[in-house]
Amino acid sequence: MNIKPLADRVVLKMVEAEETTKSGIILAGSAKEKPQVAEVVAVGPGGNVEGKEVTMYVKTGDKVLTSKYSGTEVKVDGEEYTIVRQSDILAIVE
Repeated sequence: MNIKPLADRVVLKMVEAEETTKSGIILAGSAKEKPQVAEVVAVGPGGNVEGKEVTMYVKTGDKVLTSKYSGTEVKVDGEEYTIVRQSDILAIVE
């Protein structure tokens, strides 16, 4: 099943959090922070959203930074995705 976002929505797949620290300490599941880096899976068409013209700046395959608790989490075919508005994306990671 494919997810096709509408308007200014973007579908993200979160990048897995590191399981060890730089010094080699293995983190327990509860000690891991929610990842903030995600890969863009699908992008809506943009257009007129709430009376304003929205141009989409992200594209499929981009790595982006998001707010910690932004978006809506969904599960499709056993995979977890987060759907956010483009305005919830803080930056593109290069």
